[in-house]
Amino acid sequence: MVGKHIELFLVDGEAGGITTANVSGWTGHILVGPRTELARLLGREEAARNGVYLLLGDNPECVDGVRCYIGRTEAFSRRFRDHDRQKDWWDRAVLVSSREDAFNEGHWGYLEARMVEVAVRAKRATLKDNAQIPQARKLSEAQQSDAEAFFTQMRSILPVLGVQVFRETQPLPREEESATTEDGPVFRYVLSKRGIDARARVVNGEFVVLQGSCVTSEVTTPKRYQRVHPLHSQLVADGAIRVEGGHGVLTRDIGSSSPSAAASLVVGHFSNGRKNWKWDDHGREKTYAQWEERGLGD
Repeated sequence: MVGKHIELFLVDGEAGGITTANVSGWTGHILVGPRTELARLLGREEAARNGVYLLLGDNPECVDGVRCYIGRTEAFSRRFRDHDRQKDWWDRAVLVSSREDAFNEGHWGYLEARMVEVAVRAKRATLKDNAQIPQARKLSEAQQSDAEAFFTQMRSILPVLGVQVFRETQPLPREEESATTEDGPVFRYVLSKRGIDARARVVNGEFVVLQGSCVTSEVTTPKRYQRVHPLHSQLVADGAIRVEGGHGVLTRDIGSSSPSAAASLVVGHFSNGRKNWKWDDHGREKTYAQWEERGLGD
């Protein structure tokens, strides 16, 4: 595994404020900030450029609890003033531009289309305001290669800034579904009386419940578990959980923010995932917590 040097600059010296991100040798530049600092964001030099952007807000009805709008513009400052008047739900903005003005409108149109396409496929955010996937601009073979390389770098940087919109869960090859890999073993959560038999594993630092897992078909205590209920309902609505014979079955892998969030989704109420996810250590059943603490010693 090869490391990556990402340069982050906290403009105000505090996390959660205006932040810039760059990678050595990359022509791109990312500017992130809260809506409360919009005037300062738009007063920066980057805001006079063209590029693509994301508006982010809360939405408990999707996997990562995020609502997102993706767009492109020839001038961030003018476009964001329009959004400030017309959209009241967002609380964070991400501006992506080129430091060398190497991209033209065609490049940004292509990137906008690819961003929406991948975000829709990843299903980590609702894109209510992106009603349709925009048509990708026609680029030459060389231009398309440059745009794809730019997008790849952008996708690797955004999770460091807490933006998971483009992070896709890759299905594991069949031979790896039950094998222990460098990321760890397969964990199981079994409640036989309820027909629950879920499998999960850590993939690239994320806890992923695997396709084919049997989970609860409904959440019976929505008032107490407000975060679980809308997410479960949304996964049923979009087909990620198929209800059959009184049980729920995952039709695709589902990434979660933590073992407990995954466990709670599986059983329909809060569950301590560090305790309830189990794995087989050469015939001995152990908990996720024990796996996590391996090698730490006394």
